Amino acid sequence: MEQFRLADATRATRHMFIRDLVLAASIGIYPHEHATTQRVRINIDLAVADDSQARTSRAPVARDDLARVVDYETIVVKTRALIAAGHIQLVETLAERLADACLEDPRILTVRVRVEKLDVFADAASVGVEVERRNC
Repeated sequence: MEQFRLADATRATRHMFIRDLVLAASIGIYPHEHATTQRVRINIDLAVADDSQARTSRAPVARDDLARVVDYETIVVKTRALIAAGHIQLVETLAERLADACLEDPRILTVRVRVEKLDVFADAASVGVEVERRNC
């Protein structure tokens, strides 16, 4: 099985990430989980196609222009909107929806999303799932 590689000079990719975004989500299958929100921690890792596929290793410094990169604020806003949209039963569903939202940008080659519920067990830091998806 091919190893997941986020940043790869041979493929002209960069690694962008969002770490430890903690939000209150209405998530879970049990009745008590429908009545209140609970904390979830979200981590998103993206492999993004470089804007200059023809670069050499000694290429000049890239343009300092937001339009040429994936904006992490856009990803965070989409994440908050998905959580605010309503109750989700499974962390797997939330992770899949987040991955799909990220892959709407064709520059994103691969996404890895980890969703953790932080307050399920007193003797565990978290429980959750991690999914990895690729753009075709």
